[in-house]
Amino acid sequence: MLRLFDLLFVLFHSGLVVFNLTGWAFLKTRRLHLIIISLTVGSWLGLGYFFGFGYCPSTDWHWDVKRALGEQGLPASWMKYYADYITGLSWDAGLIDMIVGIAGVGALLVSVGLNIRDHASRRRAIRQSSRG
Repeated sequence: MLRLFDLLFVLFHSGLVVFNLTGWAFLKTRRLHLIIISLTVGSWLGLGYFFGFGYCPSTDWHWDVKRALGEQGLPASWMKYYADYITGLSWDAGLIDMIVGIAGVGALLVSVGLNIRDHASRRRAIRQSSRG
């Protein structure tokens, strides 16, 4: 059962990362993206204040599963773990954290900007349709 949980965490976390980086690009997912990326960055900073900046509950729970499977020496970052795993290299944790932070905050800012623009466009369209 632990192997299944490990796989499910990999799939969930991978999907979340992809969505956080690209969900803003599609009009149908833009509002959901704003919510999810806000929760993600909020976790990194808000929960991070108490548990260490960059904190992710999903990584915490995934590492519980991996430790139960006997893995040791897990890094603080899921992205570092999988960058190492996929490439076979040992990436610098600070570099990975910097890339993830820039990409995450960048995605948040793009999402905020696009959601504001979309909201303004909807309001203009409503005003124009009520006039005529």
